[in-house]
Amino acid sequence: MTDQSTADRESVPLLREDPDQVPGEVPNANSLPARTHVDTKPQPRRPPKPNFNKIHAKKLPLNTYPLPTFVPQNPLTALHIAYILLKHYISPPSSHPTPPHIGYFSPETRSVHVTDPESIRVLWEQGFFGKGTLSRSEPNWLAAERRRRGLLAGETAEEHTRKRRDERREFKMERARKEREAIEEQLRDEGKIGDVAPLDEVLIEGRSEQQDVLEKSPTSLDQGSIEAAEVLSNGTAMHSAIEPTPPAFQVGERTAFPANVQPATDRSHRSPLTDADVPIANEEHLQLNLAEAFFLTYGLGVLTVLSLSTNLPIPTSALLPLFRAHSSFPPSPPAALAPDDAFLLAYTTYHHFRALGWVVRPGVKFGVDWLLYNRGPVFAHAEFAVLVAPSYSHAAWAGTGLQRGKGQRDWWWLHCVNRVQSQVRKSLIVA
Repeated sequence: MTDQSTADRESVPLLREDPDQVPGEVPNANSLPARTHVDTKPQPRRPPKPNFNKIHAKKLPLNTYPLPTFVPQNPLTALHIAYILLKHYISPPSSHPTPPHIGYFSPETRSVHVTDPESIRVLWEQGFFGKGTLSRSEPNWLAAERRRRGLLAGETAEEHTRKRRDERREFKMERARKEREAIEEQLRDEGKIGDVAPLDEVLIEGRSEQQDVLEKSPTSLDQGSIEAAEVLSNGTAMHSAIEPTPPAFQVGERTAFPANVQPATDRSHRSPLTDADVPIANEEHLQLNLAEAFFLTYGLGVLTVLSLSTNLPIPTSALLPLFRAHSSFPPSPPAALAPDDAFLLAYTTYHHFRALGWVVRPGVKFGVDWLLYNRGPVFAHAEFAVLVAPSYSHAAWAGTGLQRGKGQRDWWWLHCVNRVQSQVRKSLIVA
């Protein structure tokens, strides 16, 4: 009890800032000293994130028709279930899209390209298949280009990542600059070094010296390049300084130009075209690797692969030897294909984990064959990294001369791969 009262008495002077205040009196708001206001820069409001749970509700590009819930207390639910069953029995709905998605096999890239924008959106949003040819992963080049031209608000995931990396780089540069200034100030106080010019002044002097060198040697640039540089520095259109003027012809006492050409003097007064005036064509395709394309064709039946040369569908029975031949470079002849070729190993692993409900993505970035996501790349990072390592311990491989996997990978190699996965917080699965 004595210790508690002593602590209470010691805490009273901490709350009383006014010397004229009566001891034991609770200070009011008017008697307290005014706190120093810290000016904080208002943070810009971030645009709302898209509802990924709604966009990626389906894990596969298939239509499912679940039965309604049966409630024992409500007999009408049983009639509803019976009606749905009878309706599906008489006219069964299709779970596959009509018409199927179209892809084109490219032997040069050893992949299948999907060019239809609607098919690209469906295959990415419903299963995260493929990658954009002009993007890191999600095919969002068109949206990024519109945002770059100011035609669309917000930013893509890649732009947000790039901005965050730039901010982190600037923060590290600023921290390094402050550390350097602190060290120089300490050495200057100790008298070990003299006055050192700040880093900004050194950079400015270097730029001025470079500019002086360019001004003293104008002969290294031709007249056309100088005019183009002047036009670009002024921020105007460079066509008037670079493009040659078409030849004019004499008509009487005046000079005439062709009907579709204006003289150079009028060209400078024209308003230049802006990015908003030029229509944007979507130049991005969805690139599927061979395992993904075969899974969509053979496993799900939602993709039709066409040949670029004949523009005819390639049957599934012909896709298997075609993909097996192009799984290696250069393509292997049919007689050289073995049961352990790269395509069979990759596809059996891909199909297995897809059947278990995982979202399987290529893992070449981390030195493995596949990455396993619980829901998808937009929700969380991959939890597992799959490395396909065939085993030749079965008796069927004895005496066949196909034991090519032995002796090629040792424990040092496996330790390096495992170390990489531990750095990125992924569990390694050797399949």
